Amino acid sequence: MIEVDVSRKAYRQDHDLSELVVLRDIRFSVEPGQFCCIVGPSGCGKTSLLNMISGLDEDFSGSVRIDGGAPSAGPPPGYMFQSSRLMPWLRVRENVDLVTNDSAARENVDELLREIGLEDFVDAYPGQLSGGMRRRVALARAIINEPSLLLLDEPFLSLDTPVANRLRRLLIDVCGRRSSTVLFVTHDLREALYLADRVLFISSRPGEIVLDHLVDIPRPRVPEGEDIELLRLELLKKDPQLLSGLVENDENSHQG
Repeated sequence: MIEVDVSRKAYRQDHDLSELVVLRDIRFSVEPGQFCCIVGPSGCGKTSLLNMISGLDEDFSGSVRIDGGAPSAGPPPGYMFQSSRLMPWLRVRENVDLVTNDSAARENVDELLREIGLEDFVDAYPGQLSGGMRRRVALARAIINEPSLLLLDEPFLSLDTPVANRLRRLLIDVCGRRSSTVLFVTHDLREALYLADRVLFISSRPGEIVLDHLVDIPRPRVPEGEDIELLRLELLKKDPQLLSGLVENDENSHQG
């Protein structure tokens, strides 16, 4: 169980010593095994929220608890950042193997690289890969240990649709095997509705939750399915500025 109760997150602006408030009054919980997408405009604090849940950022007012304890007290989550953060002096296989925590995971590195379409690049260095290929390596590194908690910050950004859909299906399979709890940041509402059990919509800065929506489309789903498109259109018809973090009235808002 993830429990988030953040009253305020701000950053100091060095040029005038003022504070920039990026998040306020963020309260929600995520059940074990739930796939939760976070959608909101650029700069609304989505990445800051992931950093707080991961334990990388403890400088905020409020609390984050994972299974009753601080994030740093439990096993580290799988975390895919917006940038790939690969070690440039290590080859692809070595970058993924670097984080493996047991022999079973190490034995699965080559198989996972094959699943994400990088079997011909296992001995390449990051500088020899395209941006999209580096993102795929970063995804492999995040999921190789099949963690119980997985944090993903726009993992499929800039990937071609067929490749992205292939990796979305792989992600669903991996999370299903481990019953992983997932927090997944995206700007793509269709992607969120395909992947998620639940979508949190966040307002523009300072970010607040304006809508907490349960996705009741049965699984397995089809990425370009009609049911996903109908729900997307229904949400945007009700709240045309939803992706900008605005809803028509407070009655739409529900925090889980």
